[in-house]
Amino acid sequence: MSAQALLLQLVTGVVVGAIWVIVAIGLSLIFGILRIVNFAHGAFYMLGAYLAAFAVGWTGHFWLALLVAPLSMAALGVLVERGLVGRLYGRGLVYSVLATYAVSLVIIEGVKILWGTVGPQFRVPAELAGMVNLGFSFFPKYRLFVLLATALTVLGMWWWLYRTPMGLFIRAASQDPLMTQALGVDISRVLAGAFGAGVALAGLGGALAGPLRGVFPEMGLDILVESFVVVVIGGMGSLLGAVVAGLLVGVVQSFTFLWAPVFAHVVLFLLMIATLLVRPQGLFGTE
Repeated sequence: MSAQALLLQLVTGVVVGAIWVIVAIGLSLIFGILRIVNFAHGAFYMLGAYLAAFAVGWTGHFWLALLVAPLSMAALGVLVERGLVGRLYGRGLVYSVLATYAVSLVIIEGVKILWGTVGPQFRVPAELAGMVNLGFSFFPKYRLFVLLATALTVLGMWWWLYRTPMGLFIRAASQDPLMTQALGVDISRVLAGAFGAGVALAGLGGALAGPLRGVFPEMGLDILVESFVVVVIGGMGSLLGAVVAGLLVGVVQSFTFLWAPVFAHVVLFLLMIATLLVRPQGLFGTE
């Protein structure tokens, strides 16, 4: 196989992994701060895609849709945290799994009732359509934009968590919430903000993936499973782990599609099993 073909497959894998990175960062953020396993994350991802598609249909502006989807999902995330998730802190993971899974079912069935089982059309915007010459091959312009958007999102999250007061409070709350509250920080606002940020990332991932994967009610089910695999490989609660594992899994699956397509979906779980056997806490997780 030529070097050009290998490079093309590598870039394809990185782009595939980019969507997982965004969604997995949201999952990891919520678990790392709130210790909540958010099984509604896939449904929030789907809602983000729907909101972006409707925003494009109503306004004709793709860039506006990329703002509407995550901001709207952040607001919804805060409402869910205040109304449901916030009542489950300290009760164990089983309660959060059951509650968020119920939220997921309600959202999916609600979307089917309101808009049917066939989702709206969500096409690549005209300014991002077409191909780009990478020197070794032509590549879809929109897929490169997804990669750039992911990089900017990761940098933005790093800046928010490590260069802002809210990020300082979130990191402190993840280590010792009682001491953080004793120092005068409104811990309830911090937790609501963290959950809202995680849900916003899910919505942004759906908005970016919509033109690539299509928009339909069950679109979040696969991404949820894949994102949990990424989070487990990277390490529960580790943002760096979510980034590295997402890109790694995307590249491995891309080459598996090329050489052994029948194992393309299995390889994700094989990677997870191997990681758990060698390093149970994940690549960047702590015991």
